[in-house]
Parts: sequence; structure tokens; C-alpha cells
Amino acid sequence: MSHVNNLESQHNDPAFANVWQELKWRGLVHVSTDGTELEKLLAGDPITYYCGFDPTAPSLHLGNLVQLLVMRRLQLAGHKPLGLVGGSTGLIGDPRPTAERTLNTKDTVAEWVGYLQGQVRRFLSFEGDNPARMVNNLDWTAPLSAIDFLREIGKHFRVGTMLRKDAVASRLSSDEGISYTEFSYQILQGMDYLQLFRDYGCALQTGGSDQWGNLTSGTELIRKVEGKSVHALGTPLITNSDGTKFGKSEGNAIWLDPDMCSPYTFYQFWLNTADADVVDRLKVFTFLSRAEIETLGQAVEERPFAREGQKKLAFEVTSLVHGVDATEKVIAASAALFGNGDLTVLDERTLEAATAELPSATISADGLGIIDLLVASGLSDSKSAARRTVGEGGAYVNNTKVSDPDAVIAREQLLHGRYLLLRRGKKNLATIEVSA
Repeated sequence: MSHVNNLESQHNDPAFANVWQELKWRGLVHVSTDGTELEKLLAGDPITYYCGFDPTAPSLHLGNLVQLLVMRRLQLAGHKPLGLVGGSTGLIGDPRPTAERTLNTKDTVAEWVGYLQGQVRRFLSFEGDNPARMVNNLDWTAPLSAIDFLREIGKHFRVGTMLRKDAVASRLSSDEGISYTEFSYQILQGMDYLQLFRDYGCALQTGGSDQWGNLTSGTELIRKVEGKSVHALGTPLITNSDGTKFGKSEGNAIWLDPDMCSPYTFYQFWLNTADADVVDRLKVFTFLSRAEIETLGQAVEERPFAREGQKKLAFEVTSLVHGVDATEKVIAASAALFGNGDLTVLDERTLEAATAELPSATISADGLGIIDLLVASGLSDSKSAARRTVGEGGAYVNNTKVSDPDAVIAREQLLHGRYLLLRRGKKNLATIEVSA
């Protein structure tokens, strides 16, 4: 389902009649071809631009989300996007700084192309005066023979220049080295830009600044072959204020696919944003106006304990990626875990995601006495401690206080027929799964 209508309604900010200045204010311009010319170009008649996404995994991630939102900002300014999912470049993989990529099968890459195209479609509009179009570079590389590729494209690339590209240079100085396959990646990406220039008049490519060598391979190829000047824009690689890598949670990437990263986990990632990073994240990942972001920034500075900026950030980005309904379910689940909502209205998937990080235990149906439950869950380290908890009024099952130490939980009270949420006091939580 597309969420572009959400973006449409949030973009009417009179402070940004100039999309180039908006991108700069939001911290989205790290490197570019001639900035003065780009500003003029983007202020004039609609241009066609593109960004490429390689199917090296079955989902896009937060780094890709930066590019998707840049594409949408440019489309909202009237320009025409091409979303490229690389059916051919995905078979190769751009060089990583440390080691060769594992090559996936053609069938796997083709399957992932479909997944990624679906994700890209959710952030662009394919209707109206400047509709987006999807393209796949396998369409123009598959029919090309190796001889034609070398004669028509390869002859325009100089090895010395290719060796100086950052990604290639770092690999050459490593123990791993670099294969001819990955070394050739920049030629393939340059050819993409040339093809899109010829087919659609494409005049701008966007991407992360770590892709700058690949971006400029296309601008240079078009200059040599067609004698025309086109542009490239590299966004900064986003890091946290403490210098750590952005987009990781417990060592795992934050994926846009809800099956790989649940909406609950996704929401919590944004909710845990450090105060020092909130304003920057609001600029990059939301379509809130300049005035709204400045107001939230002031709130973060004056009332950090209220976490207004984090809550707004988490709501906005989760809504963009997963939709408002899923986001509201996540918020309800967060409240219900700590007794401020009805656990029984949570669907099973949301409940599982919300409790995934809690201590848990599996027990048989004959162990549903409250004392046994507290001990089995680890919330009490002995039966006597469990009795004290109950006696002091600190034991809860599914947010209902249990005051009788001899109480036995009925099977009808199990959430979705098999789960219990236990709480000791206000903050100590655990889950029980009851086996059949």
C-alpha cells in the first residue's frame, strides 16, 4: 500500500519554495556536481532523475530510506523520478570496503527485484503530471554481448581513474583484494545513467556519498559519449552523535520489510533516538515543516524528559513505512504492556513483536498457579519471594492484579489461546507461553 498521500499533505511548507535549499537545510547534500547549476536546474522546468537500488537482500533498509525520501521530495517539487532496481547490478554487487560479496543465484535476485520494486513503489506517486516510472537495468544489459560491452562502453573508462575510486582503492589495499567482477561494477552503473539519459533525458542521479565514484562514472560517461553535462547528488552517510553507525539495532539492520523488522521494533528504534540526534533525524526522515521541527527541537532542549521529539519522530517514520494503522497498533501495544491499555485487543503478531525482548518461559497447562508462574518466568527467584510479591499487591497477569497466592489462571485468560503477560511491580515484565 502506498503512503504517498501522507507525504503530500505534509509538504506544503512555504519556507521551502526552492527544493535545493530545502535539501541543504535538511542536511541531505554532502557532495554534488555544480551546486549553482543544480539549484537552477531544480528551480526550472521538471527534470527526470533516478536513484538505483540493488537487490542484494530481500528488503531495503534505513540507508535506502534516505534515498527514497529524497526522491519523493524531488517529485513533490514537480520533477520526474525513475526508480531503478538493479536486476543486473544485483547479480554483481557494488564493492564493499572489506570483502567480496557472496553472489546470489539469478532466481534469488529476480525474486528480490520484485520485493524491492514493491517497496520503492510505496514512496513514489505513479499518477499525476509527473508520475514515477520503474526501470530494471537487466533490460538493457542482458541483450548486450561481452564484446559489445567492451567496445561500446568499456573503451570510455580509464583504469587509472577506476583505481582511484574510494571503494576500489580501499579494497586494493586490503588482504582480500578485489575481483574483476566487482571492479567492473562502476562501469555497469555508469552505463545505467547513459541508458536512462538516452531513453528519458535523465539529468540527475542521487545516492549515498559512499557511492560517489559510481555516480560520477555515469556523469563522465555521458560527457564522453554524448557531449552533455548531467548531475549527481550524494547524501551524507548518517551517523549518530556519538560516532556509532546509524541504522543498527542490537547488531541487526533496520529493514523496511515488516517480516524482517516488525513495526514494533521499528517504532522502538526511533523512540530510542538520542536527544542530540532528534532534530537531524526529523529533518532527514520526516516531511514536517521547518517550523514544526524547530518547535520540537526547542521541546527536546527544554523538556527532554517528555521525549516529544522522539515520539513524533517514531510516529512519523513508522507511519511512512508501515502505515498509520500499524503505527497506532504499536503505540497501543507499548501502552498495554505497562497496564495502560487492553492487551486482549492486540493482534497476535503485534503482541509477539512487543514482547520479543522480554524474559520468557514455556510451561505446561497444569502449571498455571500464580506462584509457579512468577517463579517459572524468573520474576521471582523462589516460591516464598513470589508469595511476598502477591501479598504486597505487586503481581499482575495480563494487567490484572492477582491478590490470592493460591490463584490458578484459567485457560480462557490466555492471550490468543497460549500467552500470558506477567508483571511484578510497575516495570518488571515477562511472558509465558503455555504448551498445548
